[in-house]
Amino acid sequence: MNVAERVAIVSASATPVGRLTPRDDRLWDGFDHDVLGGVVLDALGQIGIANHQIGSVVFTAPPPPTRQLGFATFMCAQLGLRPNAQLAQVQEMGITGGLAFDQAASDILLGRADYALALGVAIQSQGDATQAMDHSLRVVGDVDFQSPFGMTPIAWYAFDMCRYLHETGVKREDIAAVACKSRQWSASNPLAQFREPLSLEQVLSQPPVVAPLGRLDVPARADGAICLVLCTERRAQALGVPYVVVSGRGFASEGFHQIGDHPHDMTAFPAATAATRRALGEAGKTLDQLDLAELYAPCTITEVLVSEACGFFGRGEGAIAAREGRTAPGGDTPINTSGGCLARGHPPSLTALYGLLELREQLLGLAGDRQINAAECGLHVCELGNYNAALSHIVERPA
Repeated sequence: MNVAERVAIVSASATPVGRLTPRDDRLWDGFDHDVLGGVVLDALGQIGIANHQIGSVVFTAPPPPTRQLGFATFMCAQLGLRPNAQLAQVQEMGITGGLAFDQAASDILLGRADYALALGVAIQSQGDATQAMDHSLRVVGDVDFQSPFGMTPIAWYAFDMCRYLHETGVKREDIAAVACKSRQWSASNPLAQFREPLSLEQVLSQPPVVAPLGRLDVPARADGAICLVLCTERRAQALGVPYVVVSGRGFASEGFHQIGDHPHDMTAFPAATAATRRALGEAGKTLDQLDLAELYAPCTITEVLVSEACGFFGRGEGAIAAREGRTAPGGDTPINTSGGCLARGHPPSLTALYGLLELREQLLGLAGDRQINAAECGLHVCELGNYNAALSHIVERPA
């Protein structure tokens, strides 16, 4: 990628991840756009950018409980934004936040916009849990075949874990260590949903959600709102504000929907392998030049599998690395320093944007007690389905 064409993240703002609505049956007296509006104004105010300078605005599609439909145009009207390059909202399972970022970055690279926003809000907690389950059932597998049998996203990940345990000989407690490690990182993240420490015994003693995955192996429902501001590196330099750049990008799809319709290795995640290799190649980097990685991983087993697919560890070694503390604070391969989906929290459509925010904070030295010393370069990966497709970005602190 030509250095002059690199996209910079020049500002960011986000709410802490966690429940924003009452825990009883009362209707929440707020609106999604009220939460997101404050986040956007904060992000723009940090760098002194006026509303009319924003040429591209790409939202993550809000979840079903959102009361305001036509959300993207309504939100722009509320904020006085008049984009002349793009106004859209995108949605495709867990990769949604990454797609919003990717589209906003493309508008910058193509010269269509001086500034672009990648943003979204997800207030899942105001919705009915049965409605959320119905939607998840209909997105996982074939609606006329697997869905009627109650195959949820967590069920697919449980299949992954059973197969992995069988093939590698890894122990259940090795994989559970991912949940403990996640809390070690999130303890110093003010945006995290869960910050209390976890012991291995606590994780292993929880009732199963879908065996062998227990309650602390899977993410809780979560709310959040986030906005990233993008422009070219040259424009970022002119602003005189701290920034990070995207130096590589890769995407791959293996052509399956969830588990797939013919036999294959469902735990290999080849799309993550290919996307990460393409991003590294475009950036001119190797894995050993990365200081940290933020990986979209809803469950303990998912982090293990994607860390292996990206090449950080060999087959069967990802869980052992977590158990040995290699991915934890002080380890040689920091992964999900934000706390990841299990601890920072997982508002699904926004998760990728929160991961990119963590890379920005780490590379600019803003991560507080969880700061990686002299971090210069990081990897972000997000996915859809059972990692049937993956989108990777290399993010760097400019020299």
